[in-house]
Amino acid sequence: MQKKLFSELGLSPELLKAIAKVGYEEASPIQSEAIPVLLQGSDVFGQSQTGSGKTAAFAIPAIELVDSSIRASQVLILCPTRELAMQVAEEVSKLAFFKRGVRELPIYGGQSYERQFQGLQRGAHIVIGTPGRVMDHIDRGTLKLDQIKMVILDEADRMLDMGFVDDIKSVLSKMPPERQTVMFSATLPAPIQQLVKSFTRNPVNIRIQDQPLTVPAIEQVYYELDRRAKVEVLCRLIDLEDIKFGLIFCATKMMVDELTEHLTARGYSADKLHGDMSQAMRERVMAKFRKRGLEFLVATDVAARGVDVDDIEVVFNYDLPQDSEDYVHRIGRTGRAGRSGKAITFVAGREIWKLQNIMRATKSKIQRARIPSADEVELKRTNAFYDLLRETLEGGDYKRHEELIDDLLDQGHTPTDIASALIHLAGGEKSHTAIPEPAAFRPERSERSERSERFERPFEAAPARGAHGKKKTFEAAPDQGPDLRERIGKKGRKRDSKETLAPEKFSHEPGMVRLSMNTGRDNEITPGDVVGVIAGLAKIPKESIGAIRLQARITYVDVAKEHAAHVLEKLNGIKFKGRNLFMSLSE
Repeated sequence: MQKKLFSELGLSPELLKAIAKVGYEEASPIQSEAIPVLLQGSDVFGQSQTGSGKTAAFAIPAIELVDSSIRASQVLILCPTRELAMQVAEEVSKLAFFKRGVRELPIYGGQSYERQFQGLQRGAHIVIGTPGRVMDHIDRGTLKLDQIKMVILDEADRMLDMGFVDDIKSVLSKMPPERQTVMFSATLPAPIQQLVKSFTRNPVNIRIQDQPLTVPAIEQVYYELDRRAKVEVLCRLIDLEDIKFGLIFCATKMMVDELTEHLTARGYSADKLHGDMSQAMRERVMAKFRKRGLEFLVATDVAARGVDVDDIEVVFNYDLPQDSEDYVHRIGRTGRAGRSGKAITFVAGREIWKLQNIMRATKSKIQRARIPSADEVELKRTNAFYDLLRETLEGGDYKRHEELIDDLLDQGHTPTDIASALIHLAGGEKSHTAIPEPAAFRPERSERSERSERFERPFEAAPARGAHGKKKTFEAAPDQGPDLRERIGKKGRKRDSKETLAPEKFSHEPGMVRLSMNTGRDNEITPGDVVGVIAGLAKIPKESIGAIRLQARITYVDVAKEHAAHVLEKLNGIKFKGRNLFMSLSE
């Protein structure tokens, strides 16, 4: 069957808002079939393959069913393993985010009883647990069943294979007779048929025919990482593997916007594609991508359906897809027309179980890869610079500067020192704490040399995010009180650095104020780095950044008066070139 939009399934505004926040743009086949039936109150037996999105298929109706004004357990979800119970609990938590007062609680063996007792006493509305621990709480009287409206068996066939049949029958027999019973299973053995017959009332059978998922013959790898490190790891992989043309999938439209901004701020040619863009805008972006006017297209699954380009080198799963079918559709966009291709997937935390479901459903092996270090990226760039320098010398296609070199030799500088200084100025030497990308290292990308605003941050400096994907804002320095804007207007003097050197006296441009940064030439800072970090993070026009003066341990930069307070708020406390950055008003 065809997938439907969640807005077509009769869900509450709170659920639709949470679904959009999670990043689901449309319902999978099992969700499209099961959700309307469950919302009507019918018993359901659903049969679909692992990785088809069935967790949301039963979690969404379960959340809609809960009355948060009643402090009692109203939904019970049985899972075969504690890993699956945790995964389901996490999904329920995300989907119930805007349902005020709805609480979920996972209970399984190996976890503290005390924590589970407290959660049950507080009135957890949706209890997710393994059969053994659920039976234990029922026997102890800590899990009350009198208010249960729905009981769900997730992966019922696996629970039977693990020997839980008696526990399941015992749990179901103790449920209120008027409850709604839901069972999901990948297969339909005789014991499952018997359970359905004994414990459901006129169930609606929903079977999603297994679709043959043909995985393209391309290299597939995944990286386990912290969510906050995704941007940095992505840039390292792009640079290390010298990727020039790729497609990057994100789960949400907001994530597409943010990642596109990060990539362009770092000097990559990237644009976005998602449902909030007009059709004309989408067509313009796609036309540019097809003509290779972009290096990277960042997109959501639905928006990328029209992407039909044969020579995409790599597909990045920046966020995992909702189901196995979407995974296959994503990675099928590389390795076309007999070309080689590669799919790279980022996995954070318990998403590893979701990836394993995808591997089982697609019958493919996705190899785990090691995150490259900054030194590896640095070494490759150094080697590339060496090769470029050698080829230039051997080709002889360069302007000679004998007179300038003779003058330097006459002043006592050795040829080795002169050459080393030139390589340093050209960008051949950089600090190992960052991941530099001088344009000279990538001659085929000449447009990058025009982007002096590009900034670099170390691996630990990836944007911090909360549990629901929002940026964490850094607190301003203690002495930046509510009167900051007023003091900027008066150009009040303020210092955080212990630098004793007074700033060199040079004129402010009209409408500018001067800010100081606690970093300078000794930290291998360049004017391009300063412009890049201010324009990239504070998102102000480059024209609002004026004169820049680098000293050994401090930097002075002029910024338009109307943007100064915003720049201080956004940049104070971030990691920049391996150290905590502090900015303040100067003279």
